[in-house]
Order: sequence, then C-alpha cells, then structure tokens
Amino acid sequence: MPDMDPNLRSAVSIGRRVQDPLAELVKIDPKHIGIGTYQHDVSAGALKAALDGVVQECVSFVGVDINTCSEILMRHVAGLNAGRARNIAEWREKNGSFINREQLKLIKGMGPKSFQQCAGFIRINPQTINSVKPSSQSAPAVPEKPVAKKGKGKTGTNIPTSLNPLDQTCIHPESYHVAQRFLTLVGGTVDQIGSTDLRFCVENKVKTSCVEELAKTVDTTPETLRLIMDGLTQPPGFDIRQNFGQEDFKRGIVSISDLQVGAVLTGRVDNTALFGALL
Repeated sequence: MPDMDPNLRSAVSIGRRVQDPLAELVKIDPKHIGIGTYQHDVSAGALKAALDGVVQECVSFVGVDINTCSEILMRHVAGLNAGRARNIAEWREKNGSFINREQLKLIKGMGPKSFQQCAGFIRINPQTINSVKPSSQSAPAVPEKPVAKKGKGKTGTNIPTSLNPLDQTCIHPESYHVAQRFLTLVGGTVDQIGSTDLRFCVENKVKTSCVEELAKTVDTTPETLRLIMDGLTQPPGFDIRQNFGQEDFKRGIVSISDLQVGAVLTGRVDNTALFGALL
C-alpha cells in the first residue's frame, strides 16, 4: 500500500495485528518493538542475533502456509532467507499455488540442506491451494508431467505433482515412510489425518503397546514417533497457538502489600530500573 495515506496504512496494520499478530509484527525490526531505549545499552550485534533467533523460532514453531504467507514472513522460516523467500514468491506468482512440499526443490537456491531445514515448517493446506492463480495462463500451476530438476553435478530429480496429505502436518518429509508404516500398523490411511476414527485407532494402539515398543516396530525414536502421532491426530489446519490460554488481569494486585511469597503473576514489563522491574 505505498500510495495509501500513512494514517490509513497504520489502521490497516493495526487491523492485521488483530487477525494474525505474528504475520504482521514480523514486518517490523524486532528492536523497534522494544520499550524505551534500553536496547542501546547492549551489543547491537548480539541483540540482533538474539531477536532474530526468537522470531525465527516463533515462526517455525507455528509453521507457515506456503500459499498464503507473505514474503517477509517466509524470510524468518528456518532454512530460508531473503533471497529464497523472494524466489518462492516469484515462483508462486508465475506458476500458481504449491501442490506439495517437493515442489520447493524447484526453487532457485533451494539446495538439499535448505530444503531439509525448512520443509517441516512449511504447510500445504488443501483449502488454500487454489488461492493463488498463475500470472500467465500458459504456465499451469500443476504440470501435466513430473518436472525434473537438474543441477550442476547432480542427476535429474522427478518432482511429483500430486497432493500429499502429510504435507499439511508438522511431520517432516524424511519421516513420511515412518508415518506410513505407523498408519499401516494402526489400520489407518493418510486420508483419515485429523479424523476422530484415526485418533481412536492411535489411542487404542498406544494403550496396548507403549510408545517405546511402537517406535522399535516402525524403526524410529520415541520422540519422532510422538511428533508423528501429533501430526496425524491433529485436525487439519491445526494451530498450536489456539491452545494457549489468555492472560488474566489480576485486579486484586494493586499494591506491594497484595503480593505473597510464591505467587505467580502474568504481566508485561513496561520499564526497568536498578532497583527492579515495573509492571
């Protein structure tokens, strides 16, 4: 909105912060969100590295819908940077929506290591696949034949063009084969991801056999299997933030005398001084 009045542009930004605070606030340099001038009291380089790490962790922890997220938001996904995010946005505008995670390998600058880092944090939501239309009618979003990506010193890699239900979960592509084995073990299919029936099958299987035994059966670690079970049983479009409780304002705490030893309170630090923090 470069041509819009700054006041109106600010109003739009405030509205977007209500809709999706994370997606809007990542557009602001983290040091500018701070209160006061205390950020100037520490090393600028160390502060930037720490803040960037926190933002990247938050974005990756929540995950992004690759077909709807902004270029700025993509920059903060682990394994991506400004260049790769820009290439993804340009590819999306030219070819349309991503159908699966494997298509990320077609992006310029997306090597095996980068793909390994970012793939698990990127979601392909079936409901938003048609939200992006290609800029050219001659360039369909889904090629009729698998596309071969050729790189210097590498053999061509066939990129599938079909939708993979596992791409909408937090399960990493390198664990898809383990997820398939686990689904076979519990008697489920990928089409049942997030359904009550599959959740019931998984819970029954865990009751009869512990997670450690099941992990040995499907040849993985208990930690990976727990992540896979979460990805399979969470409803489509699951957002971990929806389980966070809202902070309660303690109206009874208005003075120092209201505090008790061991009390746990929620709040925001508005200022700091040598003698303590002000809430």
